[in-house]
This record gives sequence, C-alpha cells and structure tokens, in this order.
Amino acid sequence: MSRLTQTIAGLAAVGSLAFAAPAWADAITLDSSDIGQSFTVAYDGFSGGTSISGLTSEATFTLTDITSSGYVFDYSVTNTSSGGVTSTVSSFAFDVDPNIAGASSTGTFSNAVLNSQYPNQIGSVDVCFKSGFSNSCGGNSGGVQTGDTGSGTLTLSFDSAPSSITLSNFYDRYQAISGAGGISSASGSGTITSSSSSSGGTEVPEPGMLGILGLGLAGLGLMRSRKRPGGAAAA
Repeated sequence: MSRLTQTIAGLAAVGSLAFAAPAWADAITLDSSDIGQSFTVAYDGFSGGTSISGLTSEATFTLTDITSSGYVFDYSVTNTSSGGVTSTVSSFAFDVDPNIAGASSTGTFSNAVLNSQYPNQIGSVDVCFKSGFSNSCGGNSGGVQTGDTGSGTLTLSFDSAPSSITLSNFYDRYQAISGAGGISSASGSGTITSSSSSSGGTEVPEPGMLGILGLGLAGLGLMRSRKRPGGAAAA
C-alpha cells in the first residue's frame, strides 16, 4: 500500500468520529445574564490514577445572584454510586478565575477552605466545600451517602465582583467506600454534562476532528513531496 493510500485510509478510519456530539470542557464562564441558569457536573471516581467502576456522583449549580462583592449559587450533590459500590461524598472543589478573596457555604457542605491541597495527587485547588470542619480538603467526616442528595448555597467573594467568572477543574471526594476492591477513599474528576447558561460549557473539538485536521495536513504534505520542481514525478 502506498503512503498516500495509507493516509487516505487513516482519514477514513477517523472520519466517523467527527460527527459525534461535541464534548463539554470542564470549564464554564458565567455573568449577570446567567442568573437563574444551572449547569450539571458528573464525577467519576478514581484512585492512584485508576478509574473505579460504579463510583460516581453528580452536582448541579444554579447562579442565583451577583452582589457587589460576590457570586451566589445554589448547589445540589447526589451520590449516584452503583454496581455494589457504596460511598460517602464528603467534599467538592473547583478553581475560580479571577482569584477569589473568600468563600462561604450553608447546607450539607457548610465549610469552605481556600487554596488547599486536594487528595489523590490532584494538588492545589482554589476552593473546596466540605461537610466537616478542618483547615484542609482531606480527612472530612459526614457528607452524602449512596442514593442521597445534599444541598445548600455557596458564595464566592471578591474585593469587587467581576463582570464574569470562570469555574473549572471540578473534583469531589469519596470516603467510607465499600465494594471497590479494598479501596476506602478516592477522588472524582468532573465533566460538565449540561448547561442552561447562555455561555454554556465551552465546547471543544472531539479528538476525531483534530485527527482529521492533522492527517489532512500530513496528506497534503505527502502529495507535494512526491512531485519534483517543475511537476516531474519523484523516482
């Protein structure tokens, strides 16, 4: 098979991926036009870089108000763990742009911690909301057990509320895990699965589309390399 034929075959192989639904990036930008709008984040549990089947949860955030110094949200967190796996969701976290000056919360996750290390090698997060009181995002007690939902409000405070904010890098924490092969605690990585916000989640190209663009350029380069100056075919 010639190199050009191989290139065309590669394009055909990835072509079907281009028509998949666009993926939501794990970041969302919100402003005053989004008051009353919601977005949902789905979390998949992992430990030591390995995904844990059945360890899942979901959170919905609704922007309810923008004050002179903060953005106010309602939140609802549901522990959807299944398949014989049970757990407690003890906290959730995300990053905020621009930087926040403070945070507070009520309800199930009534304690906020700024600029703390999140467990399971995730590293520093801008803010986490947790059920237990401590100065870190790890080692929490209480939370939302399998099949249950916890809710409340949270406020992100600034010296002066910006015209818009971007939330990204969504995580949550699972503890008291059973049915997962001896793993007792883990973290979850979140993806925005839906949004009624006018700005929505940031849609990103699927890998298949990126592959088509790259292979297309490679194919054009190959075709040009097979021609000598003046149009003569290469030996």
